[in-house]
Amino acid sequence: MRSFDVRLFCFVAMTMLMLGALPFSSDAQLDPSFYKNTCANVHSISLNNYCCLWQGCDASILLNSTSTIVSEQGAGPNNNSIRGLDVVNQIKTAVENACPGVVSCADILALAAEISSVLAHGPDWKVPLGRRDSLTANFTLANQKLPAPTFNLSQLISTFANQSLNITDLVALSGAHTIGRAQCRFFSSRLYNFSNTGNPDPTLNTTYLQTLRSICPNGGPGNTLTNLDLTTPDTFDNKYFSNLQSLNGLLQSDQELFSTVGASTLSIVNSFSSNQTLFFEAFKASMIKMGNIGVLTGSQGEIRKQCNFVNGNSGLATFATRVESSEQQGVSSA
Repeated sequence: MRSFDVRLFCFVAMTMLMLGALPFSSDAQLDPSFYKNTCANVHSISLNNYCCLWQGCDASILLNSTSTIVSEQGAGPNNNSIRGLDVVNQIKTAVENACPGVVSCADILALAAEISSVLAHGPDWKVPLGRRDSLTANFTLANQKLPAPTFNLSQLISTFANQSLNITDLVALSGAHTIGRAQCRFFSSRLYNFSNTGNPDPTLNTTYLQTLRSICPNGGPGNTLTNLDLTTPDTFDNKYFSNLQSLNGLLQSDQELFSTVGASTLSIVNSFSSNQTLFFEAFKASMIKMGNIGVLTGSQGEIRKQCNFVNGNSGLATFATRVESSEQQGVSSA
């Protein structure tokens, strides 16, 4: 098996929240056996063509800019943080060859999130299917609705609650940071000027602080990557939570779950740290719950032929998109 690239999967929880802020369909009826009679091998096709992906409710994150669409890929939280979108197209091509016009890009992403967990030795779950693809993207919401890595616990709880996700969902889904990478720009303020104090974040382990300062020097390039989980960065396990207990959480939004005085999340972090099975079961339930937010079903949306473009618009990519793609080092594939 080739090396597992997980730089996208670590943002699955945050991305799904942003996508869920789009119009919500309360009548959505997703079913793990949705393609039983129309594309029964979709899971194995996706697995055989998978490398590194992330999940979305309606696949709006995949859309490139056109004359009528401003892509979400260039939004602040996404810019230079997304990898593997070319692999989405490879999977889509394989699925289209087997089952043309049947399986949505949104469902391919949902399957890919589960597959990525399995490939990283994490849990598997039966993915509810039947999503359809959006007809547009929302650059503004991508900038506004993603929880920031500098959010405090109250902000995190509020953001998740706005999508009907509780504190157990918050902690479980944050556990996706057991794999993946983050850029220095998302946590460098913790190292040098936390909350404009001119000092480092006091909730950051001092040994870890020195390690991170060597990776992310003050005033250095903000796009340098480092592991979200310093213990087992490429394995999906519960070490993320023991890292928090040792004050080794990389992002402020991670460490807040454990270090906030009187935190309602503290007992959940402790439980997940001591019982990996408990974490896995909670993560599976929260992923299924989150995967039902803001989905399009039935006659809504469409089944895209190409994941980067709505049907009929594949020739409308703008010069700005091509420049943006170049700057993002192949983040999207037109």
